[in-house]
Amino acid sequence: MNDNTLPENPLFNQGELPDFSAIQAEHVVPAVREAIRVGREKLKTLEQLQNPTWQAFVLPLRDISRRLDRIWGTVGHLLGVKNSDALRAAHEEVQPEVVEFQLSIGQNPALFKSWQALQAAGPKEITTAARKRIVEAAIRDARLSGVALEGEKQKRFNEIQRDLAALATKFSNAVLDATKAFQIVLTKPEEIAGLPQSWLAGAAHAAQAKGHAGATAENGPWLVTLDYPSYYPVLQHAQNRALREQVYRASVTRASSEKLNNWPVIDEILRLRHENAQILGFANYAQVSLAAKMAPETKNVREMIVNLGKVAKPQAQNEFVRLTEYAKQKGHEDSLQLWDIAFYSERRREELYSFTDEELRPYFPLPKVLSGMFDLAEKLFTVKIAAAPTQPKVWHRDVQYFDVYDTTAKKIAGFFLDPYARSGEKRGGAWMDVCRQREATEESLVLPVAYLVCNGTPPVGEKPSLMTFTEVETLFHEFGHGLQHMLTTVDEYEASGISNVEWDAVELPSQFMENWVYERSVIDQISGHVETGEPLPQPLFEKIIAAKNYMAGSILLRQLYFSLLDLELHEVHGGTLVGVAKDGGKPTEVHGGTLVGVATEGGKPTEVHGETVRDVQRRIAAEYTVIPPLPEDAFLCSFSHIFAGGYAAGYYSYKWAEVLSADAFAAFEEAGLNDDGAIRELGRRYRETVLARGGSEHPLEVYRAFRGRDATIDALLRHNGLIQAA
Repeated sequence: MNDNTLPENPLFNQGELPDFSAIQAEHVVPAVREAIRVGREKLKTLEQLQNPTWQAFVLPLRDISRRLDRIWGTVGHLLGVKNSDALRAAHEEVQPEVVEFQLSIGQNPALFKSWQALQAAGPKEITTAARKRIVEAAIRDARLSGVALEGEKQKRFNEIQRDLAALATKFSNAVLDATKAFQIVLTKPEEIAGLPQSWLAGAAHAAQAKGHAGATAENGPWLVTLDYPSYYPVLQHAQNRALREQVYRASVTRASSEKLNNWPVIDEILRLRHENAQILGFANYAQVSLAAKMAPETKNVREMIVNLGKVAKPQAQNEFVRLTEYAKQKGHEDSLQLWDIAFYSERRREELYSFTDEELRPYFPLPKVLSGMFDLAEKLFTVKIAAAPTQPKVWHRDVQYFDVYDTTAKKIAGFFLDPYARSGEKRGGAWMDVCRQREATEESLVLPVAYLVCNGTPPVGEKPSLMTFTEVETLFHEFGHGLQHMLTTVDEYEASGISNVEWDAVELPSQFMENWVYERSVIDQISGHVETGEPLPQPLFEKIIAAKNYMAGSILLRQLYFSLLDLELHEVHGGTLVGVAKDGGKPTEVHGGTLVGVATEGGKPTEVHGETVRDVQRRIAAEYTVIPPLPEDAFLCSFSHIFAGGYAAGYYSYKWAEVLSADAFAAFEEAGLNDDGAIRELGRRYRETVLARGGSEHPLEVYRAFRGRDATIDALLRHNGLIQAA
């Protein structure tokens, strides 16, 4: 059977781009199994290779990986944007086979020896920096995949990998189902008091979709869901405190009920990750995670969190005191609860800076924001972006495809944009993912293609989507990821775009782009009133700037809480206490286990017992929150980043990379943001380093090539208005 089998299967034979209109759930299993069958046949030849060369070894191995990457990547993408029971079932059926096949490559001794032989051959075969990094990463990843394991250890390791993949899918599906299951239908005027007109229109539109044919923004009924554009405005604006409490409790207990309960899934994931680490010879899973990251050790990550926490915690405490005083002035008699914070924060922000999100929305219709964002990319990176003249077949009518051109009008990349929330079939959050990877072959140059996915406010009626300022920032963030993927100049599949970029550096380009939405010249490009076309007025812009660092200490502390909790769960939770404890009974060395007791009598623990995940959460929350979480708080049960995404023991990456992104933007500030010539020159250098080099060099070296030095935390603190506290 040749590679052209399954001619009618649009997953197996995708062509230049997938035909999403043709892909059905029944295509998944045969396409995946055929890709694996073909891959196994080709692996047999590679295993017999006596004198591995780049041409004879790496390129055929790449071909095997690319085929499965495209099929499985498309399935994973659809699982995120067009979820269905049939697609889930197909995914779950073959997921163990995919994991097993990938492990068979990572753990193949013959392939490992070929990688080592290539490394030993040196410049004769490894002719570029990109190839050197690819070989180093392949050897490292093979070791992390258990290539050195034998017998029962390897068998158990493989079982764990299959189980972890299935558990991640189970976790994600439970979050989606719990989100889908929660609905409140509001019918009375007192229930919707304070909620803005745009929310009422969206909630009535959602109610229509659920069978309330006569729903209107004016008369209802209005549907509340746990999709972010629905529930968060309720927390911000609803005067009905009981409604805010109901929605808040639902959001933080999502996927923790008896029917959809991710607590045991979390326990099993953490237990298996810890066992996985120990089989590989690491003390804990955090060490496994950092083995392929920019941060040298967990102590470096903790040091960053602690240093930022020293600034953020007192600032957050002061912000809470001021918010409490404000709420009392407004007649709030008892103590502030967690469902009151967003409401009074928004009221105080409106008073301090005299504007609301709803005032801003009409100035940010999505088409205008896109046009201005593309103009900025042209100015900084000399690229042109336009809607493709012929649109490919997409998975939903709201999706649009764009082409990216260089200065000679040559097409160099493309991307799909899926901008709006869709309850029930699309997971929450926003992300960039890979559809096609840049790669030079003997026949052609494969151009990079990205998926840019957001969960913004959908359009209602004849009006386009009117974006909140936060949604504008999110779009710029994902576009930054897309730029690194699309503007790479690396021709090697395994190191182009975001491939082989250390995870804690991958947020640099995304967070860098967010800074531009606070520049007047960019605001002029991305804003235009939906009715008059007028750009955002200067007084409103000045209020946005003044409000930029409102509650900055609280926001930073929240991210540090998530980061340290993630690290602690993977570094400490899951085993036994080791080391010597002193300094008031606090352990000075803890690894591979659970922090559980007080040590006395010569430093030996006198009490050791299991610490649950919730215990760890409460311990970290005591230090890194101002208001403790509710006793039933289960936000971890929907923390998909670390339990169903790629951020396990790596959530700190957002802050690690934000240090880099703030320092990078400071270079543009130093050059003079009004100096177009200097900005274009600096943009060229940024493109040629941070965006172009992908995973062909270590990100520290790439950053130094752009900035001329290492990054410091000064710009991050300054941009957050915290530099004086430092």
